[in-house]
This record gives sequence, structure tokens and C-alpha cells, in this order.
Amino acid sequence: MQLRVPAPPEPPVRSSRSERRRSARTPAWRRATATAAATARRLLAPLAPYARRLAPYARRLKPVYPRPGRTGWRRWIPSWRQWIGALFASFGLLGAFLVTAYAMTDIPGNLNTYATQQDNVYFWSDGTPMARTGWVQRQAMPLKDIPQDVRWAVLAAENETFYTDPGVSLRGLTRALWQTVGEGYTAGGSTITQQYVKNVYLNQNQTVTRKFTEAMIALKLDNKMSKDQILEGYLNTSWFGRGTYGIQRAAQAYYGKDVSKLNVSEAAMLAGLLKGAGLYDPTLGQANHQRAVERWKWILDRMVKIHKLTPQERAKYTTFPEPLKNNPLYNTGAQSDYLVELASQYAKKAGHLTDQQFDLGGYQIYTTFDRRREQALTDAVTKARKQAKRDHPAVAKDAHYGAASVAADGRILAVYGGPDHRTQGYNESNAATVPAGTAFLPFVYAAGLEHGVHKTRGGPATPVTPESVYDGDDNIPVVTPEGPYWDRSGKKVAAHNDGGRSYGKITLRQALAQSVNTPFMQLGMDTGLDKVRQTAEASGLLSDSIGPQVPALSLGSSTPSAIRMASGYATFAADGTHTEPYSVRRITRNGALVDLNTPDATRAIGVQVARDITDALADSYRLAHPATAAARPGTAAKAGTATAGTTAGTAAGKDTAGKDIAAWYAGTADSVSTAVVVYRMDLAKSLAPLPLEGLAGTSTDNVPYNLWAAALGLG
Repeated sequence: MQLRVPAPPEPPVRSSRSERRRSARTPAWRRATATAAATARRLLAPLAPYARRLAPYARRLKPVYPRPGRTGWRRWIPSWRQWIGALFASFGLLGAFLVTAYAMTDIPGNLNTYATQQDNVYFWSDGTPMARTGWVQRQAMPLKDIPQDVRWAVLAAENETFYTDPGVSLRGLTRALWQTVGEGYTAGGSTITQQYVKNVYLNQNQTVTRKFTEAMIALKLDNKMSKDQILEGYLNTSWFGRGTYGIQRAAQAYYGKDVSKLNVSEAAMLAGLLKGAGLYDPTLGQANHQRAVERWKWILDRMVKIHKLTPQERAKYTTFPEPLKNNPLYNTGAQSDYLVELASQYAKKAGHLTDQQFDLGGYQIYTTFDRRREQALTDAVTKARKQAKRDHPAVAKDAHYGAASVAADGRILAVYGGPDHRTQGYNESNAATVPAGTAFLPFVYAAGLEHGVHKTRGGPATPVTPESVYDGDDNIPVVTPEGPYWDRSGKKVAAHNDGGRSYGKITLRQALAQSVNTPFMQLGMDTGLDKVRQTAEASGLLSDSIGPQVPALSLGSSTPSAIRMASGYATFAADGTHTEPYSVRRITRNGALVDLNTPDATRAIGVQVARDITDALADSYRLAHPATAAARPGTAAKAGTATAGTTAGTAAGKDTAGKDIAAWYAGTADSVSTAVVVYRMDLAKSLAPLPLEGLAGTSTDNVPYNLWAAALGLG
């Protein structure tokens, strides 16, 4: 018997250093390919038996050309098995391509610029649109605030199967591909999901590539977002013509109302615009109007067909809902820019909004501005400007007219900021540049009545009443408990009345009614200039506008703006309570309320003091305008004049010394306070006031009074 002895194992071959170096020089891609091939063979090994079984069928499908057993041209035609194999292979490849494309398609993280931009809309106090700011007319609205009828009008027009489809329309895609290949352009047929994807993630290019990408993103988006979320996004980003994006702005642009107030007929008209506003805006021509009416009818009929409108309801809508001829959502311009400027500054401050947040847009700012009062004030000042150019052409070019109306509760109802914000950004109603003059006297009167006077230094205060008597003569030296008041140049300070007139002994009430200066200059010293300052600030004047604490303070060296002067007089009308002037009463962003700090009323002076001041101002108004005062009881107001060198608190130039540099009229009627100031200033040179040179008119034709009366509707 022969035994087989196994051969001894070969010793391991130790590669030399040179061999290892050659291996290291092998390209990485070759090593990776070899590794991948080995892995593939290991994974596919279990499938080998099945491959052997399918081999005969595969050999039959393998084309043999020319085909044996056939003659002529038939030798070159594939068999039916080959056709079926090719068909299945095509479907397999197409499926694999679509699955791969779906897996590789990501929803973009960044939206289009126009998809996120919104405008800020400003409204009058009655809720009607006043102005808008921003590059894009869009205001996003939550779906819950969009009525069901509006939603279904859009769905009936664009995609009635929206809530059941997968987010794409195979028929629409096929039609788009066919028309692109056969006719060179793509067509519609997209679902609302696809249209939303196009609006916010892609562009409007009509290409097959864009259409395919749109479909892939739409499929993913349909799985990621709810249908309501997609519909909300679509309704807020779609183009409706007239420069508007979104159903909310479209409702305002075409019907002047919020989307929540649309009826189904108006909604159907707006839904028709989605097919192309350039073709279906009925105001753009007769052909457009005809197309719009036909599509409006079709959409209402579709709503009946999909059971979102009953035949009885449909029968109510037989008349086409004609939209407004023009978009009421005007851009800012001229006077409205001054209003927007005031409102935006207040909105950011009271709403704690940064400039960046506010500039993102989407805010609805509901202002306190009264459209009727604003128009009356603007018309009156415009007329006065024209008159000044005719009567005083040499000085009219430097004329400024600041005016403001403030309610007793602090609401700013109207302002006149200037002729046109686009050419003069300087706001004349909010400028603290010219002295208040004798329009400041009521604040001195209030301080005296509120705090009393001190005849001795450090002694107790002596009460003051409207019947307290003071010396009303001209050129009366101002005294302190220690004696005459001396200025820094070593001269005694004396008070002067307008025109150098003397009145003798006069009560404080009479002095205010007749605008006698000398009693109030002394009253300010007796009360304490610090108390005068305190009272003026508590009533509404800003601390940085209060003049130096010298006797001239009582004669109006302070420089309040027209808004602040009106606010101060409003405190008297409100029985001594002061509310900081505000221009915005409510802010929302895309329908959500924004927290807003609104000012509270504070006690500035006593109730009786405020009423005493109002009585004296009523006397002043009756003396100057008896006929109007009789027709409008309760009106209280006075004129004020500022003279250079007397009230300015600084030395006047040789061209202005002793001349009037500002003319005021301030007062209240029906709990609304209005202040008007007329002055001259060359903004190109300096902010120094110039002589009025008759610009403010005469005592019988006083320009500030005429503007004040027009603003309050007093004729």
C-alpha cells in the first residue's frame, strides 16, 4: 500500500524592500478598483445559480443580426421578446433614474429674495391704506385668516385635486415635455405645490431642467410639509399683477379691503389673475375685461362642480365684481413721507424693533393720522405758500410752515412737514429751531398757579390766582428778593411789551388774554425759573428745547416743535393730564399683534390750574376773534410772536435785532390742540432764523391763525 505524504507548506514569501516600494507606487485608483471588484464578486456570488437559470432566456433576448430564418428586411427587426425586454429594461432604468434623482434632490435652504421680501403698510386712523415702503408689495397672511371661499376659488382655478395629489401632475409634466421638445417652450399644468416651489425656490425660466427639478422638490416638499402649509405659502407668494404678491395685497390693490373681507365673487376674480394678470386684469382693456369675465364665470362654475358652492349660492353672483381702477396702495411721496417718517420712528421705538427687523418688512402700522384733518391742513398751507410767493417773492423761498394737531389723549392727528419730503427731508412740524415767544406764556402762568411765588429767599410760597395783580407797564425792571436782576454785561434786565405799550396794574388772567409780557417775566422770577422749566417739561415740551434759565425763559426763549407745542396745549385741554404724543396705535406683522408700548397719561398740573389756563386762553380767543368764538364755544387759543434779541436767549445779529423771527398760533377746539408756526430759514446756509419781513401777515390777516382755523375747521 502506497502512502501519500502531503507536501510541506511553503515558507511565507517575504517581500523585499524594493517590492514593497513598487506596491506603494501602484496608483490609488487601481487599488480601489481591485478592492471594489473583489467586494462585488463576494456580494454577487449567491446570485450565481439564478444567473445560470436565466442565461438561456438572456441568450434568446440577445439580438442576432441578421436574424436567422428571416428574409429581407425582417432579418433586421427585433423579436417580440426583445421588444418586451427592451421595454422592461427602459422602465427599470427610468425608475432607477427617478429614484436616484429623488434621493439626490435636496430642498434648498435659502428662499428666493422675492419670496422673503415684504413691504410695510401704513394705514390712516380709519383703517384705509395710507402708504407703503419696500421694494416688493407683499403682505403674508396666516391661512386661518384667509376665508375658505377664497381658498377654494383659487383651488378650483388652479388645482382642484390639491388635497389628494402627490404634489406633482404627471399629465402636466408630460405635456410640458412634449411641448418643449415639439414646440420649443414649456406650458403650465403644474400643481399648486409645483407652483409654490417655483415661486420660492427656483426661477421662472421655462426649461425642462427647471421643470424636472421643480417636480422632484415638489414631491419632497409634499412629504415634508402639510397641504395647508403649502397652500398658505402659495397664496402669500403668487403674483397677482399691479405690482402685488400674495392674496392679501391683491385684495387691497384690486378691492381696497383685506382678504378676510372678500366675498366668493371677488375671490373668483382674483383667482383668475393667477393665469396671467397681464391678460386677465379687467382694467387693462376691453379684451382683458372679456377674458376676466369668462374666467370668473368658469371658476364659480367649477366651485359648484367640486361641491364648494351650491347652485343657489352661485345664482347670487351674476354681476362681475369690477375692481378699483387704480391700485390704492400708493408709494410714499410728497406730504405722506413726513407721516411715514414719524410713524416708522415711533413704531421701532415703541415696538422694540431694530432697523434690521423693521426693514425685513411684513408690518402693518396703524397710525393715528386723520385723513380729513391732514388734507385740510395740507391744503391750507399749500394755499398760504402760493400766496406768499405772489405777495413776498423775495422772502417766500426761505419760508417754513410747521403745523401739528394733537388730541388731548396724545394722538397725533395731522402734521405739515414741508412741501415735499423728496426735495426737503427737513420736517417743519418736528423741528425745534425757532423760539416760542409769547406762545410760551401759558406755561409760566401754569407754573405760578401750580407752585405759588416766593417774595423772600427761602420763605414759604404765596398762592397765586388768576386775579393776582401785577404791573403791566412797559420797561419794568425784573426784580429778585434781593433786588434788581443784573445780566452778565452789568445791565438791569427790564421787561418789554409788544409795541412798548403799558397796561398799568393788570390781573394775570387779563395779562394772558391780552398777551402782556411784563407780568409774566416777573411771575417767572417770583415762581422760580426752575419751576417754570419743570412745568413746561411736564406739560409736554422736551428738556433739550427749553431755553437758558434766565429771565428771557419766561418770554419764550425755548424752541419747541409744532408737535410739542400742540402737545403742551393739549395738556391744558385734558384738565392737566399729559400723554406723550404718539403716531401709532397698533402694529401687526403678517396678522400677528406686535407688543407696543403706548404712553400713559400723567398728572402735569392740577385740574383747577388747567381750567384757569383754559379760561384765560378762551378770553384771548374771544378778544381776537369774537364772531368765531361765539359760534364755537369752548375754543381757547392765543397768538405768539418771537422777536430776535428778546426771546432768543442769545445776542441777535444786526440784520435781525428787534425783528420778528417767528409767528405762532396755538390752542384747542373740541379737545384737539393745534399749533402753527411760520418762520424763515435758509437751510443751505444755517439754521439761524431770519426776519419774517411781513411773511406772517398782519393782525387782521394773520397767516398762522388762518392755518390754525383751517386745520380745526373753523373757517
